[in-house]
Amino acid sequence: MNIVLFHSTYGLRPAVNAAADRLRAAGHQVHVPDLFEGRTFDTVEEGMAHQEEIGRDELLKRAVLAAAPYSDRGLVYAGFSFGGSIAQHLALHDEKARGLLLLHGTSDIADDTSVDELPVQLHIADPDPFEPHDWLNTWYLRMGRAGADVEVHRYPGAGHLYTDPELPDYDEEAAERTWTIALGFLDSLR
Repeated sequence: MNIVLFHSTYGLRPAVNAAADRLRAAGHQVHVPDLFEGRTFDTVEEGMAHQEEIGRDELLKRAVLAAAPYSDRGLVYAGFSFGGSIAQHLALHDEKARGLLLLHGTSDIADDTSVDELPVQLHIADPDPFEPHDWLNTWYLRMGRAGADVEVHRYPGAGHLYTDPELPDYDEEAAERTWTIALGFLDSLR
């Protein structure tokens, strides 16, 4: 599969490149845009402040420009937390999207969103401070109404960004289970 993988609010950290390498080792082509142009952050608060400084419209523009050279071939959009929200936005607006892999994050869905059975897989901590149960239930129903084919995998006791070994949220068992399931999902899209 041809995958575009978006980083979290921490920026393009080693864990994102390691995830891309894992996907490449499984035979996928992976593109990893740097929406923060080289900036990385040690805290969520610093990253969120930087996002606000850049602005959502500019970040979406950067993401669209990064994905555009590959979108004609049909992309799987993927992302970590904030990057998941970017990936979701692009996938729901790209009629050639092959799939959507969300790690640790979702985004709102416009009422008029419509996709043709877009395969979607979400991996999320349970509970997750940024993705409360009520929000996730609403998100799941709205994705279904939009026409997506959604799978949700919850990881009890894991921290928000539990796949990043450099963060306190890291949970090795949950991370390995996530990658096993995600690689199976990507293989099913071939």
